[in-house]
Amino acid sequence: MPHTLAQSVAILTTILAVAGMGYFLAALIAARIFLSQRRNPLAAFAPAVSILKSLKGLDPGMIDAFSSHCRQSYAGDFELIFGVSSLSDPAAAAVQQLQAEFPALSIQLVECPQRLGTNGKVSTLIQLFPHARHNFLLINDSDITVSPRYLERVMACFAPEADSADKFGKEVGLVTALYRGRAHHTMASRLEALGIATDFQAGVLLSKWIEGGLHYGLGSTLAVSRDALDKIGGLSPLVDHLADDYELGARISAAGYSVALSAEVVETNIAAYGWRGFLLHQLRWARTVRDARPWGYTGLIFTHGLCWALLNVLATGANLLSLWLLALSFCLRLALAMTVGSEVLSDRQVLPNLWLLPLRDLIAMGVWIAGFAGNTIVWRGERFLLKDGKLQKPAVE
Repeated sequence: MPHTLAQSVAILTTILAVAGMGYFLAALIAARIFLSQRRNPLAAFAPAVSILKSLKGLDPGMIDAFSSHCRQSYAGDFELIFGVSSLSDPAAAAVQQLQAEFPALSIQLVECPQRLGTNGKVSTLIQLFPHARHNFLLINDSDITVSPRYLERVMACFAPEADSADKFGKEVGLVTALYRGRAHHTMASRLEALGIATDFQAGVLLSKWIEGGLHYGLGSTLAVSRDALDKIGGLSPLVDHLADDYELGARISAAGYSVALSAEVVETNIAAYGWRGFLLHQLRWARTVRDARPWGYTGLIFTHGLCWALLNVLATGANLLSLWLLALSFCLRLALAMTVGSEVLSDRQVLPNLWLLPLRDLIAMGVWIAGFAGNTIVWRGERFLLKDGKLQKPAVE
């Protein structure tokens, strides 16, 4: 019986290691397709756009992130509207500093005292909408840093004549963007940034390819037309959802619009996590994905190819085939990390941190398994129960 079990484990890990290599190869192809499409010329389309940001507290690098939105090489008109729950919030002073630095730009600071649901960010955004003057709205996270061509690249995707593989004959209702993480000095922060660059964004590109386009949004950029937003009932239905970015894109896609992926890559700030904060954040991400896409989350079993190859070496007693599978899996994993991290995202932190990749993948596999073990998450220091995409409190399991 023990021998039979050992054989079964060896066979299973062999199959999963081979499937993992298939995933790495498919993701590499998807990345190459995106790189090819990104070379297409931009359409000359620069509509007026209102940029909305929900703020809470002052994060490191936030003022630089704000300033990057003010230094746009954009032919159209744009305005920035910041919302805080109280004018005593430290972020309000940062916006006032921005107004003084860029007096020629339309920059508004709006107090949004109402709490309309569990998701404070969406609650603030709903209260900002009446202050937006333009027919296109762009929402992104408070710590997002962008290039001077950000608006040009994002808004060009809405052009009726845009030669975009994302459109598939449909009108673009939402445009989103890939992102890289700027890590700080802690090991946990570096691991999270490495995971974003070499795993999460690779998965986004692969899902775009195999599903015939994106069907969700990323919080790094959510540019939306008022028509598309009105068709799904605005943001009010999302006010109790944790993954509001995912839900917004999914609902716009279900309403018959396409979700386009911009050529722009933005940068987000990764907190200087300790290990506890890092693991809680990773677990929140995992359970959010599991709740939103349960079958997709289960399918992540094939993304852990390097771990399965390592387990296969142990299960087979390091026979020649298992060592060959491990070597091939490692080479494909490195190729995917360098292609997506360095070429697609232009993340300069990836190459110096590649030595952390096996550790990062082992932790990711453990978090993936833990993601099945409950529905409790910790968000902004509070515990919630995540059910059907919505946050419920108190969280009791």
